[in-house]
Amino acid sequence: MDSANLLTAVAAAEPNAKPREKADRAAVQVPVGNLSALMKRLRNDSTFAFDMLCDHTAVDWSEQGTFELVYQLYSTVHGHYLMVTTSVPRVSPIVPTVREFWRIAEFQEREVYDMFGVLYDGHPDLRRLFLEDDWKGFPLRKDYTDDFMLERPE
Repeated sequence: MDSANLLTAVAAAEPNAKPREKADRAAVQVPVGNLSALMKRLRNDSTFAFDMLCDHTAVDWSEQGTFELVYQLYSTVHGHYLMVTTSVPRVSPIVPTVREFWRIAEFQEREVYDMFGVLYDGHPDLRRLFLEDDWKGFPLRKDYTDDFMLERPE
């Protein structure tokens, strides 16, 4: 399925999924309240069969007061890719886990929690992955500071 047909099929499955302009890959933005249902459909519906969560990360849009969560999906059955994004407020960054659909999400979500402080509702073991348990703050947030940070020259 080519990108245009894939986006049409996703829009039919989830009317709140809005296509994003992307040169090389199909991409949709979905409200966080629709994320879980869409991801379940993308994983389980044979039309999509996205059986691989290749990557999951976050982008800190501190100027807008949001985090954008980015999911890169691949179907080994159909050979197509899809990027799914959703946004959550920085003050209360809570998103449903997708671990029930892709087990690898357990570690990817822990990494995003560790670096950005995004909380995953329903995650079975949400704790720091790389940093010490008593680490203060989340180092990939744009407003993060510590005593040993190098400052960029003006």
